[in-house]
Amino acid sequence: MTLIPTAAAEDQETKLLILGDSLSAAYGLLESEGWVNLLKNKWHSDNYEIEVINAAISGDTTEGGLARLPRLLTHHAPTHIFIELGGNDGLRGQSIANMKANLKKMIALSKQANATVMLQSMNIPSNYGRRYTQLFSNTFANVADEQQVILIPFFLNDIALDDELMQNDGIHPNKAAQPLIADIMFEQLTPIIWP
Repeated sequence: MTLIPTAAAEDQETKLLILGDSLSAAYGLLESEGWVNLLKNKWHSDNYEIEVINAAISGDTTEGGLARLPRLLTHHAPTHIFIELGGNDGLRGQSIANMKANLKKMIALSKQANATVMLQSMNIPSNYGRRYTQLFSNTFANVADEQQVILIPFFLNDIALDDELMQNDGIHPNKAAQPLIADIMFEQLTPIIWP
C-alpha cells in the first residue's frame, strides 16, 4: 500500500530521530543495508520530505540513551522520536524499575522538546524466566499508557521466528530481514508522522 502525502506534509520540515540499539544500528551489516536507511529511501521515493537521524548504537541501554538524548535534542531538534531501547537492559538482567524510569525520563525530555514520541515494544528470550520476561514486556505498554505516547509493536515479533531472517546469534535480523522491517515500519510510522 502506497500512501500519498498531502501538500501540507510536503511543506513541513520533518525530522525523525531514531534512538535505538543494535537492532536499528544495522549490526553486522553495512549501514546502507539497515532498515532505517531503507525506510528513509522508501519515504523519499514516495515523495515524503523527511530527515532521518539514526542515533542507534549497538549495545546501548536505556541509561545510555537517556545520557545521550539531551545533546541529540539540542543538536537535531527532531519533530518525532522513535525510542527503540530496552533490549540490552533485559538481556543483561537489569532492573525493570530502572529501565522504566529511564524510558519515562526520555519521553519527558522529548515532550519538553515538542517532539512526538513513539515507543517500540520489546521482547527478550524466555530463558530469563517467566516472571522477568513478562515484567519486561509489560513495561513498554505500561509506560506508553502512563505517558500517553504511541506504542509501536516489536518489529521482530514474526521475523525472529524465522531462522532464515536472523543472524547466527539468533538475536539480530540479517540482511534479508531488513527490507521486511522497513516495510513494517513504513506502515506503522507513516500514518503517525503524516496523519
